[in-house]
Amino acid sequence: MHTHKILKIARPDTGLQNTFHKELGISKILAQVLINRGITGVKEAARFLDVSLQNLADPFTFTGMSEAVYLLKKAAREKQKVLLLGDYDVDGLTAIALLKSTFARMGIEAAHFLPHRTRDGYGIPRHIIQTAIAKKIDLVVTADCGISNIEQIKELRRAGVDVIVTDHHEPKLAELPPATSIINPKVKNSGYGYRELAGVGVAYKLAQALCEDGLFGELDLVCLGTIADVVPLTGENRIIAKEGLERLSKTARPGLRALMDNSGIRGKKMNSTFVNFILGPRLNASGRMDTAEISLELLLSENKEKAEELAAAVERYNRQRQKVEGRIMEEAQEMINKQVNFKEHKVIVIAKEDWHHGVLGIVASKIADRFYRPAIVISLSDDLCKGSGRSIKNFHLFDALCGCAGLLDSFGGHSHAAGLVIARGNINEFRQSINRLAVESLKVEDLLPCIEADMELPFSDLNQDFIEELLSLEPFGTANPEPLFFTKGLRLKGQAQVLARDTLKFWVTDGNATQQAIAFRMAGFKEDLSKAKSFDLVYTPRMDNWQGESKAILEVSDIFFK
Repeated sequence: MHTHKILKIARPDTGLQNTFHKELGISKILAQVLINRGITGVKEAARFLDVSLQNLADPFTFTGMSEAVYLLKKAAREKQKVLLLGDYDVDGLTAIALLKSTFARMGIEAAHFLPHRTRDGYGIPRHIIQTAIAKKIDLVVTADCGISNIEQIKELRRAGVDVIVTDHHEPKLAELPPATSIINPKVKNSGYGYRELAGVGVAYKLAQALCEDGLFGELDLVCLGTIADVVPLTGENRIIAKEGLERLSKTARPGLRALMDNSGIRGKKMNSTFVNFILGPRLNASGRMDTAEISLELLLSENKEKAEELAAAVERYNRQRQKVEGRIMEEAQEMINKQVNFKEHKVIVIAKEDWHHGVLGIVASKIADRFYRPAIVISLSDDLCKGSGRSIKNFHLFDALCGCAGLLDSFGGHSHAAGLVIARGNINEFRQSINRLAVESLKVEDLLPCIEADMELPFSDLNQDFIEELLSLEPFGTANPEPLFFTKGLRLKGQAQVLARDTLKFWVTDGNATQQAIAFRMAGFKEDLSKAKSFDLVYTPRMDNWQGESKAILEVSDIFFK
């Protein structure tokens, strides 16, 4: 048995299983998977399984929506100057692309500004406020930012500029910016029933309200930003992701088609994995290494040849990003080996000169995954230093930063990801302060990686009908992970084979049925498997299509030896 991992198997709720089975006509196994995702009512379960565009909420339930629509229709009518302010990540880029094209349909040729990650940081920089006022901008619309830029928005309002804030971030303070209209599901009295929209999801609600139709054709763009921002794939986000992925698979946008061609996934059925690990990182790469304008231009491109040129540039930036990230990861690992006392440091805080700001978040994420504790990576400079943090399941990073706010120049983010700016002289005290908070809130078991299985199953349950039934849960992502099952007391049948890229393939039996299994990056387990009298598997069952024949195969997540 792995001593470094905790295996948790969800407690079965047979009563609710029976209810879902009877009322919805689904298997008891699928019923338990739904229960494990916090679904406890028949109507709620039915809505989750029956993804329908008709279940998207009315955008006008946002208390600020009517005022926003009035201001934008007035801007179109009076030919006012409109400026869009966005963010440099995929969520912000897709939000800006969506709003620019929506405004153009209304006759508004909006200018836009994307901050430079290194020079400007996250949010609205003061210099663009001064530029907007100097250029006599009438209306500013934010996308995926603005809720924490109180002083900047005060300055705009004092100059007579109307401001519409569309954002999805948590407000840092009780005070909200004095915008003419605020559309954010996380502010108090937003009026909106679903809190978890991504920034592009909020922009989509504004676009729907402006055009007075569903704009379902834009969901390829909306799902891209939604999935890439790692928001929970529940409620409206689940509808956006599922319907959007279908449209993304056959998108007509030249930029997305060129991006898919370059990354070798054109013509394939899109899923969350393609967005999270192929499309999202490429679109983020230009903003990480230089300017996000290139990725925005790619999303907006209507010319095939230009789109191919931009997609090639994005690919070059992505390769550059990988090289820089690899170097910093090596340096970070060396620092952790020398400086971090894991008995005392529940939060890893490391800092070094000249670390590229664009990859700090990726490095923090990899460190958090590797050591299973929150990680904050800071690039040192002469005075104010920029950092990025990623967290683990039971540590709310944004709340922790709020508890250290007196040591920070600025910060923002979510429960599991955040950015910060800190004076160089405050870093040591910040490290101590955030670790004190972690000691108070984290238990020892919180710092052990955990694998959570949905149910213990015999192999006899793993038939094609059941495996296809599981597909009704797609798309998978945050708050809706791909189902994992556990079977114990297994024996190897025959010899395990090592395939390319450290992949292990073998047959396994529970004594009554035999299944084929594949374990990626687990070739090192071959000898242990051959010697073990019995072992347990955690896996996801799939249908493997080979030469026109479909067979069940178990994709192994972990192997536990007796």
